Amino acid sequence: MKKLFLRYHFFVMGCMGFLLQSCNTKFKVWVGPDGQQKIYNLKYGEHKRQKMDVFLPKDYAGDSPVVLMVHGGAWTLGKKEHMIQIQKMLFQNRIPSINMNYRLVSAKKKITYKQQLEDIGLAIEKFNSLAGKAELQPNNYILLGESAGGHLALLYGYRHPEQIKKIISLSGPTDFFSQEYLKSFYSKYTSPTFQKVVGTKFDRKNISEDFKEASPIANITNIPTLLFQGNNDFLVNQHQGIAMDSALTHMNIPHKFIFMKGAGHVPRLFSKRKRDRIIYPNILEWIRK
Repeated sequence: MKKLFLRYHFFVMGCMGFLLQSCNTKFKVWVGPDGQQKIYNLKYGEHKRQKMDVFLPKDYAGDSPVVLMVHGGAWTLGKKEHMIQIQKMLFQNRIPSINMNYRLVSAKKKITYKQQLEDIGLAIEKFNSLAGKAELQPNNYILLGESAGGHLALLYGYRHPEQIKKIISLSGPTDFFSQEYLKSFYSKYTSPTFQKVVGTKFDRKNISEDFKEASPIANITNIPTLLFQGNNDFLVNQHQGIAMDSALTHMNIPHKFIFMKGAGHVPRLFSKRKRDRIIYPNILEWIRK
């Protein structure tokens, strides 16, 4: 009991330091039995979107990885609250987690996916500074993203193997540049979005290297990866997941590909039965293995 009290006391005191940087934040703390904590809207930067929710369940081990969740929304929309069901599920299974907002893509504000990757790094940097107070290890993260967040999770994870131990992508786009993508009907309606995300003109006859740089399939490193893909996904074509599975297999990267028949886009939109029977068990198994 004393250890649980100290863990709670020192972590919240550390969080308070960030709270005091601004009187406008809607920072909230919930404390439950046995030292459980839910910290809402903890600032990790000065932008209004740079906030995260930290859930610390009871009785987690000191070497537990922290699951960092990245929401979807076509890079231009969305919020961390869309991932709350997964965060609650992790909390119930005694897995520490972070659920973050990030800056949204905007041509006017010159925000591309690169600034969004920076935000993931900033959130990690802030939590690293508090990890000791929570009796957790720094740079011990699993990235979990859905849709656009899946793209960001894959890309950041492959570029930062010193921080990221595993990746989980739920319906994440993977390929913005290959000939297979360029020749597909899928590229006809997604290229305007990808052009905005990358911040470079999309010319299918002379595709810029910037689109390759932004594609997870061209940035693979040895990070174990769990992929979910629905065959009826009209927002992220099934071949995005299939091609990524093939690339990971070719490179002999530890991974698992959950190809869901009769499924559309992202588990948030699936039935509770499908989430409970397919999505959540595979996420938990991947985290714990």
